[in-house]
Amino acid sequence: MMPQRIVICSGGELGTWALPHLKQDAFRIGADRGALFLVEQGYSPQLAIGDFDSVTDEQLEQIRSASTELITCDPIYKDYTDTEMALRYALEQNPDEIILLGALGTRFDHSLSNVQLLVLAEQRGIPACIIDQHNCITVTSSKRIIQKGLYANVSLLPLSSAVSGITLTGFQYPLQKANLQIGQSLGISNILTETEGSITIDAGLLLIIQSRD
Repeated sequence: MMPQRIVICSGGELGTWALPHLKQDAFRIGADRGALFLVEQGYSPQLAIGDFDSVTDEQLEQIRSASTELITCDPIYKDYTDTEMALRYALEQNPDEIILLGALGTRFDHSLSNVQLLVLAEQRGIPACIIDQHNCITVTSSKRIIQKGLYANVSLLPLSSAVSGITLTGFQYPLQKANLQIGQSLGISNILTETEGSITIDAGLLLIIQSRD
């Protein structure tokens, strides 16, 4: 059966905050050390994938024993990061939604790369987001409805060189057919005033960051 919801755990910062997202109806993928997190929390990954260079041999055996499927690769001769391999596998399953946990952390290069990976899901028309303890990050090339809830702030940043025709409804600071260029901070720290807000754009790729302190 095609999974409706896929949750990917990567090797960045993870904690108890991630556990509510690991519902039993989710198809769980562990990328490298993210697979160990799943196992240590009592979850059996349907897939563990990566080069597993951040776990010990003993921990890899734990992962192997607990996982339905294990895919390993050489840590040097590979074209994709562990998270990208996991995401590409998830996209092939054509789910209704993909959530990435542990995709942000102390390695800014990996964090930025993982944010850019959201474009792959947007190109396929599959909703995807990165969630950590303080943020929910998505990308849109057309329209996105967001709900008022845990996150007080909503920031918009261009992921392409420019984003045109940005229209916001339900926000404290509305926009009507506005344009954003890379290097502008106009879209930082907006606030929802309605129970939901609508974000539409005419062209480009827009990064939507819902955050809380």
